[in-house]
Amino acid sequence: MIRVTRPSHIVLLALLLTPSSGCAQTGDPTRDPRFEQAVDIFEVWLDARMDYEKIPGMSVGLVHDQELVWAKGYGYAHPDAKVAATPSTMYSICSISKLFTSIGVMQQRDAGKLRLDDPVSDLLPWYDVEQAYPDGPTVSVEGILTHSSGLPRESAHPYWTGPEFPFPTRDEIIEGLAEQETLYPGDRYFQYSNLGMALAGQLIEEASGMTYDDYVRAEILDPLGMSDTYTDIPDEHRGDRFATGYTRMRRDGERVPATFFQTHGIAPAAGFSSTVEDLARLASWQFRLLENGGTEILGVNTLREMHRVHWVDPDFDAMWGLGFSVSERDDQRVVGHGGSCPGFRSTLQLIPAKKLAGIVLVSAQGTSPGDVYSKLIEIVGSALESVQDNPDGGTARPASLAEYEGLYESTWGETVILRWNDSLVAIGVPTDNPLGAMRKLRRDDDERDIFRRVRDDGELGEAYIFHRDGGAIDRLSVHGNYSRKVR
Repeated sequence: MIRVTRPSHIVLLALLLTPSSGCAQTGDPTRDPRFEQAVDIFEVWLDARMDYEKIPGMSVGLVHDQELVWAKGYGYAHPDAKVAATPSTMYSICSISKLFTSIGVMQQRDAGKLRLDDPVSDLLPWYDVEQAYPDGPTVSVEGILTHSSGLPRESAHPYWTGPEFPFPTRDEIIEGLAEQETLYPGDRYFQYSNLGMALAGQLIEEASGMTYDDYVRAEILDPLGMSDTYTDIPDEHRGDRFATGYTRMRRDGERVPATFFQTHGIAPAAGFSSTVEDLARLASWQFRLLENGGTEILGVNTLREMHRVHWVDPDFDAMWGLGFSVSERDDQRVVGHGGSCPGFRSTLQLIPAKKLAGIVLVSAQGTSPGDVYSKLIEIVGSALESVQDNPDGGTARPASLAEYEGLYESTWGETVILRWNDSLVAIGVPTDNPLGAMRKLRRDDDERDIFRRVRDDGELGEAYIFHRDGGAIDRLSVHGNYSRKVR
């Protein structure tokens, strides 16, 4: 089970996932009541976050091994037209693009077309970035994949400047190299570099003799069945399957549609578009290869090599594999990549030891898909593991308690009531910690509409009293003060 760091969280999560006796589940873990109530808690947290941050749309997926076990869209792909976001909605996946480029480079390495320690200047005849530290290591293939090459972050063009976002073409990037110099000596510091990964795309072209788009399609996307993934944003899906992106929230509390963009020569670093469903295929391929071995797309040892830490920043602020970011969660290695582009944020993270992956695609800047991923794994992923460990442990939540569920609002904030095991919980929202914010309730033995908070020591605390109007519950009172049921 994925642990939660604070002791109070551990207790609540253990209670949440404790098997109840009495009813075997159907074989589909997502139909188990333990999984369903975990999804409810995750959605309570996410619903408040989206409303308070005015996030227009989001698609989320949880992968276990070879299956996208759970996926859902929230909000709208196109808010003005009220087109709902779904798992098949397309988003710009921004820097997740770098994973495909890194895989392509490693394919060429395995084919003997290049080496990781090759100087980039030996592989790209037009490369002429000035080496500002001639006594230091040269810019190498491995340095590019680990963002430790010393290259500057960007090409010599202001393409992150809105509202136009003038991304350069391949030829413009090459022309601009003469104006650039290395920022640091190689192998000294971590410096994330879109320029470096754009050059990695050119390494693939030089080594393979194919265009970048043709190569990635033929050698990675088509073999994996990723037909909804593109190295750019497909014009035919604008306003349709491709979501409308939105800016960060402005000081007036509003977001506006972001300018549509194409990254052109920066595509190997940030140009791809995809869906939750397609990125699940990328995750499942990695779990499959690590489990079965062989040479599907890559040799298994090459994928392990990419997942392994190759660079640690001197300040220990960053760890990087070959194209993959590497981090740790509860003593387990996590590999993946995040992304940020005009109007979009994204993350794809895998826990190889658990064969568990989370995907979060958001159609707005100034948001944190990493936070959503963390809650997805902490709450929903843990419930999935619990169900798999004990398939016969779930029991249906009482239908008679459904009438109490809902969102209750007062001057001081909001409270969500949910069914949980055989009773109810109350969660104050918005919250950074939905598990820690849970208050377990127990029904009063003598009163149908009165519940009491269960303290951590098992004693009963204050009463939660539900009030009716014409038979339907319309208010909740705690400590004598009322919250109105709004949905």
